[in-house]
Amino acid sequence: MTTENTENLETKVEETAPISEEVENDNVETLEAKEEQTEEEKAQAEQEDFKAKFYYLAAEMENLKKRQARETDNLLKYGNEKVLSSLLEVLDNLDRTLTAIENDEDEKVKNIYVGVDMVKKQFSDVLLSNGLTEIESIGKTFDPNFHEAMAQQPAEGKKDDEIISEFQKGYILNGRLLRAAKVIIVKN
Repeated sequence: MTTENTENLETKVEETAPISEEVENDNVETLEAKEEQTEEEKAQAEQEDFKAKFYYLAAEMENLKKRQARETDNLLKYGNEKVLSSLLEVLDNLDRTLTAIENDEDEKVKNIYVGVDMVKKQFSDVLLSNGLTEIESIGKTFDPNFHEAMAQQPAEGKKDDEIISEFQKGYILNGRLLRAAKVIIVKN
């Protein structure tokens, strides 16, 4: 190599050195910008993740409130179901007592009948105020959702599946069947 070539080469190296430094500086700045950008993206992704978790928890909290309100409502409506179911036997016994003494001619027994009837009506009113309603059966068409057929018998002038007699009254508590009515239906 000649001196001229060497000098040209040195000149070219000197000329490219600032360019290399500029490229190197640009690369460093680009890397720093990318790092800042990725940190920003990470922060933004973290914030989005936090928002998603917050919305999820807010929705879960709202669902929990609704579920709690529904359970409280059901507890108020049906919480006394077991007690009312037990009291139905007492009401049945009052009905049986009234049926047994209603045709007696003795004046004392008639007074007892009136007293027991008043107690039964008061007792029925208390049960009614607690959401208990009696199922109307006699003369209605048999519905397996509310009636339990104990027997079938023919009857003139009546259509099939019509209820003609009732062994035991049925009751509904706030729209839910508490006890099915035990009935006799027509089968011609």
